[in-house]
Amino acid sequence: MPSTVIRNVRPLGREAVDVVLDSGKVSALLPAGGAPAEMSTLVDGQGQLLLPALVESHVHFDKSLWATPWRPNSAGPTRNHRITNEHTVLKDFKVPMAERAGPLIEHCIARGSLYFRSHLDVQTVWGIQHVEAMLALREKYKHLIELQLVAFPQGGLLIAPGTHALMEQALELGCDVVGGIDPAGIDLDPIRHLEQIFALAVKYGRGIDIHLHDLGEMGRWEVERIADMTEAMGLQGQVVISHAYSLGAFPPADLCALADRLAALRISIMTCAPPHVTVPPVAMLRSRGVNVCSGSDGIRDAWSPMGNGDMLERAMLMALRFNWGKDEDLAAAFDVVSQGGARALGIADYGLDVGCQANLVLLPAENLPEAVVNRSQQRTVISRGRVVARDGVFLAG
Repeated sequence: MPSTVIRNVRPLGREAVDVVLDSGKVSALLPAGGAPAEMSTLVDGQGQLLLPALVESHVHFDKSLWATPWRPNSAGPTRNHRITNEHTVLKDFKVPMAERAGPLIEHCIARGSLYFRSHLDVQTVWGIQHVEAMLALREKYKHLIELQLVAFPQGGLLIAPGTHALMEQALELGCDVVGGIDPAGIDLDPIRHLEQIFALAVKYGRGIDIHLHDLGEMGRWEVERIADMTEAMGLQGQVVISHAYSLGAFPPADLCALADRLAALRISIMTCAPPHVTVPPVAMLRSRGVNVCSGSDGIRDAWSPMGNGDMLERAMLMALRFNWGKDEDLAAAFDVVSQGGARALGIADYGLDVGCQANLVLLPAENLPEAVVNRSQQRTVISRGRVVARDGVFLAG
């Protein structure tokens, strides 16, 4: 593939440069106008903001009702109600997963996300149908995106006989990460639940990403036990605690010692910054060195009709949730949906430096704060050195 150049763009709002691309990677950063005139121009940026592609660190593609007619939400008030309602909705749903999740992936690409971690239900009610369908979609889009798949025992690992065997089957088929859910609230035996998911991670050489909705002292105690097992099993840097609502129930100063331990073990915290429940104190955690990432969670599914897969909007919602209005706060919100996600997912060669993957987004904004606040849809999305979306429209086949 011959060299191409993105002319006159401002990486993260800095001075304008020409970005030279070779074989899907950034090969040089030259002062604006410095690239040879005869070099093929991929995009004339005209001074636009250049960003690394966004990272969707927590989504449930297999649940989505995207690209189907509007369906009034019928979910009940509790998590168990919502799980049961989801079974009812999806059991006889006529539109195959590929026709829902595929268009949603393309929509997310057009919004600038090229890295994903999707949790896939592994339950006796579904078997491994969700895993097989998403493995096929990963193959379809592998030339455009990096998609990590999590084997997720939403209905419980211990209380649903047969689930453990399904988890092993999902990992053998190619799921990248061992999932878990509410060791106390769902499985009613936190130590045994954690022991089993850590054992699976060690056996299959995978990381862990556990949904932790359990609240208050119990949830905090579970975070501490996850830290214990991460250290004991040597899984530093390979564990993500998703949601971690309990950490929002305590004064941030009371969590400093725990935050320091999470940072030392390189355990990431994923938060969607929802408005209806306590959420981890993101600013304090980051100040202590804890990596924080974010995701959409459900997008227009049987749990909620909300969500649009735009990680710039997720950064804005985080800023809104924490009343972040200063430029440095808005830049931090962007960092959570970019570098924070890359660290949590272990993405190599991420960013805008020479040698990084040419997975990029251009949009009209002066700086990161304006990008987060305005969330312009005039985005040019570049995957591995080629334009795959413009102005919110997916182009690549």
